[in-house]
Amino acid sequence: MPPRHDRPVALITGASRRVGAVTARTLHAAGYDLALHYRCSGDDARALADELERRRSGSTLLLQAELADLPALPALLEQLLARYGRLDALVNNASAFFPTPLGTATPAQWNTLFASNAQAPFFLSQAAIPALHQARGGIVNLVDIYAERPLAQHTVYCMAKAALAAMTRSLALELAPHIRVNGVAPGAVLWPSDGKPYADQQAMLARTPLQRAGTPEDVAGAVLWLLRDAPYVTGQVIRVDGGRTLSV
Repeated sequence: MPPRHDRPVALITGASRRVGAVTARTLHAAGYDLALHYRCSGDDARALADELERRRSGSTLLLQAELADLPALPALLEQLLARYGRLDALVNNASAFFPTPLGTATPAQWNTLFASNAQAPFFLSQAAIPALHQARGGIVNLVDIYAERPLAQHTVYCMAKAALAAMTRSLALELAPHIRVNGVAPGAVLWPSDGKPYADQQAMLARTPLQRAGTPEDVAGAVLWLLRDAPYVTGQVIRVDGGRTLSV
């Protein structure tokens, strides 16, 4: 293992786009060097790394992997440690999201949704335990308010996110006192990339007490707070939902 890196290091899965990319920028600005995981969005990942390298040279490492390929996950950690010699934070952000209406759901859909939303976060966290223990670091899992408040026609996704929420609490108990484990559960922050009907958006916002959608920066700020500024917080899932879970 190389000499221990001077700055804290975070691994972010699904870092190339959307909330993952904003989280990367937020942690980078706070002084973290980054391992940026991506699956298919290589151009976006390289553009993000180039952007961050212009701000601080030598501060990023790109890691490509299919998270459903479990034997590949320890290799991600090996590449990271070969570069930095430390890991202070793991952000399990990568997530598949699509409907599975009852009567049409398939085992392949089940496997895809559970692979990214529950299976990979567990096995990646397990592989990261020795390095995080040494750093007294933290894990933040990107959950979803739908882990508590199910979304119609998305049963399998909701189940997978509920598993991730349960994992967050269980690992917090198992890994204390050396590693803190928390989650962030966004509400209406980004609509699905394939679009959401305008009327559905407005109906959702009408049930949100703050009467607006959140931003990726809202989520990224909560991730940073949990990693850097909340040393006595573990086993919690912070709702970043504008109060959405308070309404009927």
